[in-house]
Amino acid sequence: MVPAAVLFVFTLTCVCGRAAAEKKLVYTTVLFRHGDRSPVKAYPTDPHQESDWPQGFGQLSQIGMQQHFELGQFLRTRYKNFLNASYNRHEILVRSTDYDRTLMSAEANLAGLYPPSGQQVFNPDLKWQPIPVHTVPQSEERLLSFPLKDCPRYQQLMNETEHTEEFLNVTATYQNIIELVRNKTGLNNTTVETVWSVYDTLFCESQHNMTAPDWVSPDVMKKLRKLKDFGFQVIFAVHEQQEKSRLQGGMLLGEIVKNLSKMAVPDPKQQLKMMMLSAHDTTVAALLASLSVFNGIQPPYASCLMIELYREDNGSASVSMFYRNNTKMDPYPLQLPGCSPDCPLDEFVTITKLSISDDRDKECQLPSKDTDRVVITSLAVTGCVLLVLIVILLGVLCRHKKPINSRGYQHVINQEGGEDS
Repeated sequence: MVPAAVLFVFTLTCVCGRAAAEKKLVYTTVLFRHGDRSPVKAYPTDPHQESDWPQGFGQLSQIGMQQHFELGQFLRTRYKNFLNASYNRHEILVRSTDYDRTLMSAEANLAGLYPPSGQQVFNPDLKWQPIPVHTVPQSEERLLSFPLKDCPRYQQLMNETEHTEEFLNVTATYQNIIELVRNKTGLNNTTVETVWSVYDTLFCESQHNMTAPDWVSPDVMKKLRKLKDFGFQVIFAVHEQQEKSRLQGGMLLGEIVKNLSKMAVPDPKQQLKMMMLSAHDTTVAALLASLSVFNGIQPPYASCLMIELYREDNGSASVSMFYRNNTKMDPYPLQLPGCSPDCPLDEFVTITKLSISDDRDKECQLPSKDTDRVVITSLAVTGCVLLVLIVILLGVLCRHKKPINSRGYQHVINQEGGEDS
């Protein structure tokens, strides 16, 4: 029995080893948030204004540059047997939103991912090489910047969200902190959805050792942080999450799924291996929500989502997802609801299709019940006009069908009307 058991274990080891060897990474999408930055804006009573920041508001800091350089080094280690050791323009395509902080984050990341060597060294004193980062004007951005504002139906969903029990309960629970922010900051419009900007400003200042006002206690920051995270949930979840995804993050998810399906088909001419996307916390949150794996917490600086496509020799393909939201820890796997961690591509496509719109512009229109109300009103008005015309027509016909003995009466009418000739 012992030899048989040993043989079984040996055979199983060989089979498993062969299966593992057949699974090959062929393509990956990497989406990350920019690194540490200065505040986007200051509140009216803020003692620290734009002049206190070296490059002004909304700019990548040196801390943020280092975060992304280290993320690039992490990606180099993770994909060392996948990407060429030296930069190959056919293997990677980099896209960024048109903001200084996201463009610079991508460039710092690439410096860590592709340190020049050999012929790619153009200056012996500089361990860096230029690598293209593509973008489009912010006014044309529909892939990496969320939430998009061009959707009436989404705005309606947001209005509905503000009347949900969950939203009203959070508003009531934190009403005191909301009023405190209004009184201390000089801001008139302070709501569950807007106080995040105050937290963001205070957080940025604390990260750069700037003194906080007296009213900003640890307890205040804790409550503001919870409101900030809830603000992200309001944008992409809380109410009708799947429909919100179809109108927002589903735009990016659809592009990713399309690329996965394309790359799953073997093509000797295809050299692209990585799509790198540099964007924002809302971008990462929108995509996570569209995949139904969003944990409800604001994606931190340099957080990174990796969606990897694997192909086996038998032609089957699978998708694995990993999220790195802590620079001191390895990324952890994400599992698409309804599928295994190594999700077969066809199942991945089927499940995610529910969050991807085939015609977003059409879905962004207001629901049909509103359109029907307009149609019904128009028909009612038209019906009334037709009824009046029918009554007038019947009146005219009746006049022309009066009997002969009524001519005297008709003569009197003509006289009174001044129409007798």
